[in-house]
Amino acid sequence: MSKIKFEQVYLKFPGTKQPAVDGCSCEIELGEFVVILGPSGCGKTTFLKMVNRLYEPTSGRIYLDGTNIQRIKATTLRRQIGYVIQKSGLFPHMTVAENVAVVPKLLGWKKVKYQSRVDELLELVHLPTSEFRDRYPAQLSGGQQQRVGIARALAANPEVLLMDEPFGAIDAITRQSLQEEMLRLQRQLKKTVLFVSHDVEEALHLADRIIILNQGKIVQFDTPYNLLYQPANEFVEDLMGGKESLRQLSVLPVEKAMNAVSSDYRNEGKYTIAKEKNLRQALSRFLATGAEQLTVVDDGKVIGVVTWNSIRDAAGKD
Repeated sequence: MSKIKFEQVYLKFPGTKQPAVDGCSCEIELGEFVVILGPSGCGKTTFLKMVNRLYEPTSGRIYLDGTNIQRIKATTLRRQIGYVIQKSGLFPHMTVAENVAVVPKLLGWKKVKYQSRVDELLELVHLPTSEFRDRYPAQLSGGQQQRVGIARALAANPEVLLMDEPFGAIDAITRQSLQEEMLRLQRQLKKTVLFVSHDVEEALHLADRIIILNQGKIVQFDTPYNLLYQPANEFVEDLMGGKESLRQLSVLPVEKAMNAVSSDYRNEGKYTIAKEKNLRQALSRFLATGAEQLTVVDDGKVIGVVTWNSIRDAAGKD
């Protein structure tokens, strides 16, 4: 059973000519990280907000764990779904700890339980409790505020996390750091994530699958690889920049270009790359280090090597 299911969902706001969401059907699996991508005004945020009933569909049905969400009281539904927005949306008069504890308090958790949860989550998002627990949002950087926003969304341990361009107002360096943090958290927690973005690079980096929206319709719902190499139409190809070599490399795993090594191989070179990285990241490491080859490791164990030529050959095969 899918975690979230859209069934012919349609939403038209009063006084508008075109629907914001137009007959969308899709299924999002348990533990899947799905990015909603498309041009400005295509319906991305509207699509997302229907999952926690901030917008109600004109017609069609949305299911959570097989239950029509219309049968779930809106406040009850929202308390079991994490929600992160741009600029964090923290309450300015509350401390970091108080912000994170909002939903557990609403759910009636005992003080010792929610205080322990606050400490656990602040450590999880790399904000040491001794330093950040009693600060107010105005005393934090933009990136730190977003980390608190993520911690707050995770406080009641929801299985579903909705994220509406959460890194859109952050500078490029902090944004990249938060993306890596999000990937780390997802590998650890395995939440079902719906993530709105207008940034193709971000979508390719984060997503298991990507929903491409245009004028309220789902144009293609597919893996990053298939969107680049098998776009459904010219719109998808243009949006994704599928003919750009660097983007193609970003969806090819290091293993695609890896050469096997013998059991007695010794990693005498100092340059390594993790198995889960992609060929674009490998190329960047080559450029940064000037290395002739990179040793591929998996949990510290050597499993192969990649070279400039093997990257070129792997890219050429596709």
